[in-house]
Order: sequence, then structure tokens, then C-alpha cells
Amino acid sequence: MRIIIALDIIGGKCVRLTKGDYSTKKIYSEDPLEVAKQVEDHGIEFIHLVDLDGAKQRKVINDKILRNITSKTALKVDFGGGLRSEKDIDLAFDCGAVQVTCGSVVLADPEMFLGWLGKYGNEKIILGADAMNRKISVEGWSEDSGTDIISFIGHYLSKGIKYAICTDIEKDGMLQGPSVDLYKEILELPRINLIASGGITTTEDIKKLKEIGCEGAIIGKALYEGMLNLKEISWLC
Repeated sequence: MRIIIALDIIGGKCVRLTKGDYSTKKIYSEDPLEVAKQVEDHGIEFIHLVDLDGAKQRKVINDKILRNITSKTALKVDFGGGLRSEKDIDLAFDCGAVQVTCGSVVLADPEMFLGWLGKYGNEKIILGADAMNRKISVEGWSEDSGTDIISFIGHYLSKGIKYAICTDIEKDGMLQGPSVDLYKEILELPRINLIASGGITTTEDIKKLKEIGCEGAIIGKALYEGMLNLKEISWLC
């Protein structure tokens, strides 16, 4: 299972939110590159870089931070936030992202998303499936789409997606453990490579996600709050 470290960016700084609420923003580092280098120094290969400014403004904003990290480390970066056009996708890949995560745009313009999937391939395009009360949330988690998460992922599996990142928004930033039961249900879908996100707090949480078959686990607030550290996480890679 891949261990993936979350770097959420607002105003060029590394932050974390609680349940996606921008009013709960807490700054953990003024220098995302320094955080990325610490991740790399501990032998962890993967980062999930989220442009929260971009998510709000519906276009990529923090591309320079992405380019800075990919040009000065060997980290493999999945980039999300603000990807609303092919121009945005091309910019992310040009700045060194190896994968991009598409969320709100999938519901806003499914045909465009499927076009990207066909053009770039399912190794590079990740389906963002973030949900509250089992319903997909969009627009930076500010809107409930009314779409059931299992049906949503299942539909796009039939269209060729390979990877999905699922965040249970109720768990995000709460440090109360991940949504194991929901992930088990998703993993009953055929051929899904599921990346779990939200609520991961202990090494036991990580081991449990590996045990049920998750392809990856994104770790954020527990690391920044000191409940987990890069050294102990690195032993699980």
C-alpha cells in the first residue's frame, strides 16, 4: 500500500482544514518545499498536493509550488484543486505532477472528464470521490451533489477509471479514525484501486486500511499535529 502525505496549500503555505471548512484553516508551515524535503528524507515517495486556492477559484493557482517541489525533489506528486480545463491539466503535468485528481469537474462536465481520461490514460487521472453522508460533495466540499458514492465510483469504473481517492468529509481533520466500513463497501467494486483519506490517526489505522485492500492511504493532520511522525510512517511503506 502506498503511503501518501497530504500537502494542502493556501496562500503559498502548508495548511490543514477541518471537514473542508476554510474558516478552520491552520498554518503548519510557511514553506511547502521544506515539508516535501522532510518527506523525501524519510524515504516516503508520494505526496498528494491540493491547491485549496485553486479549488475555490476554479482554476490552478499554486502551480509554482508544484513545480518547485517536483524540480527539487524526486517525489511523485498527485495534484488536485482547480482542475477545470484541459489547460489546467496540462499545466499540472507540465509542472511535474505524475497524476491529477479530478473531483467537481466530473459532475460539472462528465464528457470533458471522460475526454481527459481517454487522452491522458487511467494511470494519470484519479477520480476524486469525496462524500458526506455517502453523497458526493463538490465545489471544495461546499455543495452536496445528491449522488451516491458507490454508484458514482461504480459508474466511472465502467468508463475506465482505475484509481479513486475517497475522503469521508465527516472524518476529515477529526483525528477519529478512517471510514473503514465505507471503504470495505467500495472495495467490493471490481478492479478498484482505492486511496483512503480522512481521519487516519494511528499506525493501526494505516495497517487496517492495508488489510482491507486499500491501494493507498493519505495522511495529513495526524502528522502535522504530531500524533504520527515521518519515521514511524516510513516503516509502513
